[in-house]
Amino acid sequence: MSRSDFATDAVFRKEAEEVLEHLLQQLDEIDYDEFEPRYTSGSLSLQFDNGTVVMLSMQTPTHELWLSANYTAWHFLCTNGQWIERDTSESMLTILSAIISEKVLQQVHLV
Repeated sequence: MSRSDFATDAVFRKEAEEVLEHLLQQLDEIDYDEFEPRYTSGSLSLQFDNGTVVMLSMQTPTHELWLSANYTAWHFLCTNGQWIERDTSESMLTILSAIISEKVLQQVHLV
């Protein structure tokens, strides 16, 4: 049984790129001058004026998205259309929303 929704690396990359681009659109709408979302093929980073970075990146060999923030890492698999942390079963959007909300000092709800 497959651990994720993706049968091939190509399908994973296509779907993961769409997720990262969708998140970038939402982050660009946040009214907060002290961070800059940046998208490159395979990764989305948020660079804050105080030097901290939040990074979400594709890991094609494992078909996962990895999130790094606050000296912590999370590993997300897409199962049944939802990106879920592989060890805790938490939603990627919930975790990412909480991290960004804390950084920008306002409630952020990513969908």
